[in-house]
Amino acid sequence: MKEKKKGYISYAESRQIIKYNKQQIRYYEKLKKRKHIPESEYVVQMRDENNIVEFDDLHTFFFTDTGTVKAVDGVSFDIPAHSTVGIVGESGCGKSVTSLSLLRLVQAPQGQIVSGAIRYRMKDGSCYDISKVPQEMMERISGKEISMIFQEPMTSLNPVFTIGYQLDEVSLLHIEGATKETARQKSIEMLELVGIANAEGVYKSYPHELSGGMRQRVMIAMALCCQPNLIIADEPTTALDVTIQAQILDLLRGLKEKFDSSIMLITHDLGVIAEMADFVVVMYAGKVIEAGNVFEIFDHPSHPYTIGLLRSKPVINKKVDELYCIKGRVPSAVDLPDYCYFKDRCDRCTAACGGKYPEFVWLSPTHKVACHLYDGVKEEN
Repeated sequence: MKEKKKGYISYAESRQIIKYNKQQIRYYEKLKKRKHIPESEYVVQMRDENNIVEFDDLHTFFFTDTGTVKAVDGVSFDIPAHSTVGIVGESGCGKSVTSLSLLRLVQAPQGQIVSGAIRYRMKDGSCYDISKVPQEMMERISGKEISMIFQEPMTSLNPVFTIGYQLDEVSLLHIEGATKETARQKSIEMLELVGIANAEGVYKSYPHELSGGMRQRVMIAMALCCQPNLIIADEPTTALDVTIQAQILDLLRGLKEKFDSSIMLITHDLGVIAEMADFVVVMYAGKVIEAGNVFEIFDHPSHPYTIGLLRSKPVINKKVDELYCIKGRVPSAVDLPDYCYFKDRCDRCTAACGGKYPEFVWLSPTHKVACHLYDGVKEEN
């Protein structure tokens, strides 16, 4: 077998690179057209007027040299107004990419919203498909209508600017008629609102001069500066000690009530979901596999993966020789099977699981599950 010369690529590799470059060109052409699309193409009607966000068969892919990564593969769920929706699932299941798709922050050109719709109802009642709105409009929505509390505040805050400078920027960008003085007053008011005692001192500080809990509070203040309609909290208590976690969760709950907002809460911690969420969406390998209200998911989990997640959580005062762990591993997002993605890890697998991917079965008006174990229930319904 001939040894491949250094600096040379194979025919198959060259074809893959050509295909990848064509995908980039198509993306930029699509981006140019998006700037001039008429309003009629992105103005939509909500399926349910009680919702502020409706994900409808959303597909967000990443085109890489090794293949197409199907990070979000047909996700559908709703976020009702004035509620907290918790998104759970192991790392890589598509939770964060779903939220980034909502804010159109998926890194382009590799990452693209390929198909599906994200319907959003604004404060004034107008409804838009986020996946189709022009970039100029998205810049007005992001930060003002929809805000995000990122997972790690130290990487989200700019280390070379003061906290005050970064908070003022939000007001100056999104609040009409804001001046440097009014922005400063607003920033200090928000710092006090999130429970920071020395607000004026923190306003003049740099991110590295603050503790992890204080940086997280600054991120919350920044996200809530314009009293958004929806708050996306992506692992808001990661790397914080238990006491600070409780304080941050209480703060989020209180501010949600104060501003009458909704929260999309992304976390691995089932305890946080049980305490905070009204509705729960369970994701696995880029798909929603179960969804329902918090009581249905915790009291009557139906999908074997959801049951496994709940069993994996340690229980206080219960002695066990070994902690439960779901066997196997998640399939590659580049080469997903045609059958149920959880089949090879499931301890309740049947012959039907090797067929086509299961459709949703409604166990109640609010509880749905994608599993062949409930095909009989589907026929009854």
